[in-house]
Amino acid sequence: MLRQIFAVTRMNILTIPSRWSSSLVVVIGIGGVVAVLVALLSMATGLTSVFTSSIDPDRAVVVRGGATAELSSNLSLDEANIISTLAGVELAAAELFVIADMPKKATNIAANVVVRGVSVDSFAIRPELKLIEGRHTEPGKNEIIVGVKAQEEFVGLNLGDIVELREFSWTVVGTFEAGGGSVESEIWGDLSNVQSAFRYEGGITSIRLRLTSPNLIKGLAENIKDEPRLQVDLHSEQDWFEKSSQDNTGLIKTFALIVGIIMSIGAVFAALNTMYTAVASRTYEIATLRAIGFGGGPVVVSVLVESLILAIFGGCLGALIAYLAFNGFTVSTLDSTAFSQIVFDFNVSPILISLGLVVSVGLGMIGGFFPAIRAALLPITAALRGE
Repeated sequence: MLRQIFAVTRMNILTIPSRWSSSLVVVIGIGGVVAVLVALLSMATGLTSVFTSSIDPDRAVVVRGGATAELSSNLSLDEANIISTLAGVELAAAELFVIADMPKKATNIAANVVVRGVSVDSFAIRPELKLIEGRHTEPGKNEIIVGVKAQEEFVGLNLGDIVELREFSWTVVGTFEAGGGSVESEIWGDLSNVQSAFRYEGGITSIRLRLTSPNLIKGLAENIKDEPRLQVDLHSEQDWFEKSSQDNTGLIKTFALIVGIIMSIGAVFAALNTMYTAVASRTYEIATLRAIGFGGGPVVVSVLVESLILAIFGGCLGALIAYLAFNGFTVSTLDSTAFSQIVFDFNVSPILISLGLVVSVGLGMIGGFFPAIRAALLPITAALRGE
């Protein structure tokens, strides 16, 4: 059986060059499916990594009770002071999350960018945040530092530039990175100055916490609910950002699935047509092999192997195109939870490449199965007569 399979498969493979044009249809069709699918999913993967790349189990986020985003939250400094005194809280930083319009470099059209009012403790809570250029802002001065992604995406955020935000002039004094996290798409300034410029006197939108142990999050959340002076919710940083990630990537993944299904149907029909043509062109050879004792099983396997080889070539081609064209490609999109632009890089990960190859193998199996069965069931006498 194995010798028969090897012999018939070898014959099929050796004849592929004589049918290169129809074989190329399968390779390109499946390659296109894999390239588009991997590219779209790499967009979702890159966006997810922005929200989850710098999560710390010791950190938590406090927002107004029932709020699902910082933009819809409203707290007071008194609440921040109360929370900072609770057992298990090592550091607490009151922050203000507001939106400003700035022109994008690619289009010169204004888009929303996050401006975050912060204090010294905001940096202590996020040790992954590092200044790569310039210096920190000074209290009482209209100075800002900008994330590397915001600097890449928006006009006028280079070191030393003067930026107009809410009729106030701000000087860019530093650039920071934060391990690929979402804050790299933000502008940071001194809390009191941001409050004054955006007319949030005494108001904040969130409180960032560093706890003495991640095991304290559940107990601290219950203590906060029992405190009558507080009407707030506490979320672990992981839960907070994973929710944001799911909200933002859900539509992309759905779109990728729909487009992938539509293109896969076309690729399967291309594979079916090619393999049926291949079987039809070798009807006499297959019938001759059956007449001299070759079984139907080796014929089925040989056709499937040929289809899989073409599919794998297509899958590798598609994965290569997706990697070369999109991996590390920087884009921005609207953060649905913050209504502001978030900048991220496409991430063609090994997992996505493996998924693309699995999809190509599946398409090859489907495209080769029915032609393989037809080849095995060919009436020997009729085929030898050329009917």
